[in-house]
Amino acid sequence: MSAQGMVEKLAIELQETLNLDELESTIYLGLLRTGPITASALAKDLNIDRATIYRIVEKLVDRNIILTTITSPRFCTAIEPKKALKIALEKKESEIKKIKKSGEAIVDKINSEIITNQGTNIPTFRIIQRRAIVYSDIAQMIENCTDTLFIATTLEDISKMYHSTIPEKIKTCEKIGGKVMLLVEIDDMKMISFIKRFNATETRVCKLPSKGRIVVHKDKQMIMSDSSQTSFNSETDFSLSTNARDMISKIDNLCRLLWKSAKPLEMTSHTKTH
Repeated sequence: MSAQGMVEKLAIELQETLNLDELESTIYLGLLRTGPITASALAKDLNIDRATIYRIVEKLVDRNIILTTITSPRFCTAIEPKKALKIALEKKESEIKKIKKSGEAIVDKINSEIITNQGTNIPTFRIIQRRAIVYSDIAQMIENCTDTLFIATTLEDISKMYHSTIPEKIKTCEKIGGKVMLLVEIDDMKMISFIKRFNATETRVCKLPSKGRIVVHKDKQMIMSDSSQTSFNSETDFSLSTNARDMISKIDNLCRLLWKSAKPLEMTSHTKTH
């Protein structure tokens, strides 16, 4: 992989891990590379509009990910990645505690004041926007699965999922009797070890019908997206989520057909090396 390709891959991973957008992660990595530098010089180095640089630098300063001097001109510097991760974790933990506290109070109020009718079997459809939300929904599907769930997606998508809670939820799923079956298309055999780290219950390799993402739990729920999910920008990741049984059944059957014709990951490795 080229140096530019490596930087782009790191930028994508930073977006998911530190909750940064594409430009924010690019600027953070740029500062790590250059060391202390003025915003104007950084804009020139990264070929980004100066007004945009100033706006994003101020935003990251407020989040304590970038520090600036009190000199004139001001110099910017990025905090160490380990500290940035700690800040992101503390923020996320604080948000979770707040949601849990307020959420429990709201649920209690709803249960005591409103008579709810949950007895509907009407199929629902919704569009999920932003990769973090899509992955959160997938993680919930996996966590509640007690039988078999299929994931058919690209190497790029797996590399992003690896930095979410999904691998951990696979372990939870298996503890309650569920299985997560991964279907993936591989061009680079060097990625096999990385795929194994994803910890799917079983993985098979085949030619996928599209560059999109399929996650299906028979009779329960399905999440699908087209090739737009390969974009570097997590904001452009749109997925369809539905509990419509007819649609789910057809996609589940497709995954099972692909599974039968696919090769186990270990067999693929052996075939390519001999």
